[in-house]
Amino acid sequence: MSDKTAQPDLTRRRLLMAAPLVVAGGAGIAFWQMLSGMRQGSFDPHDIKAPALNRPVPDFTLPDQSPGQGFGAVDLRALKVPVLVNFFASWCIPCVAEMPQLNALKDRLPIWGIAYKDKPADAQGFVRRAGNPYARIASDLSGMTAIDWGVSGVPESFLIGPGGVIRWHSAAALDEATMHDILLPLAASLRT
Repeated sequence: MSDKTAQPDLTRRRLLMAAPLVVAGGAGIAFWQMLSGMRQGSFDPHDIKAPALNRPVPDFTLPDQSPGQGFGAVDLRALKVPVLVNFFASWCIPCVAEMPQLNALKDRLPIWGIAYKDKPADAQGFVRRAGNPYARIASDLSGMTAIDWGVSGVPESFLIGPGGVIRWHSAAALDEATMHDILLPLAASLRT
C-alpha cells in the first residue's frame, strides 16, 4: 500500500472517530444551557407554547365514555360559561395524582374529561375508583382529537371560555397553587 492511499483512509477514520465526540459535546452544551435556564428561572420544562391559545377549539366529535356523555366542538362553542377540558388516561400516574384536585375543583368549575387512548372499561374503572369530577366524559380511543388539540401527553387541561375559545392551557397535572392562583381567577374573569 502506498503512502498516498493510506493518507485518505487515515483522515476518514479520524473523522469517523471524531463525529460521536462532536455530537456528544453539542448535546452536553445544550443540556448545560437548559440546566442554567432552570436555575435562573428562565426555563420551565412544563411550559409548552401551545399554538391553540386564544383560538377556537378544533373541530371534533367524540363518543360517550361511560359513565358520562360524549361531546364535541359544537357543544364547547355553545357554552355560555367557562369549562375545563381535561385529557386523562387510566394508565397515567400523574392523572391519578391530579384527581383529588379535580374532585375539589368540580363544584367551582365544570370539568369535561376526554379519555386519551384508553380502553373504555379501564377509563370507566379509573373514574369509578378515583371519583368522578367530570360533568361529561368522551373517549378519544385513537388519540386523533388530542393531536388536533396539540396535546403532548396526559394529563393536559384547557380552559375553554364562552363561545369555545381556548383561554388557558397546562401540560402538567393540576396542583393546588395553579388551581387557586391561575385557573379559578381566570375562570371568574371569563364569567363576566
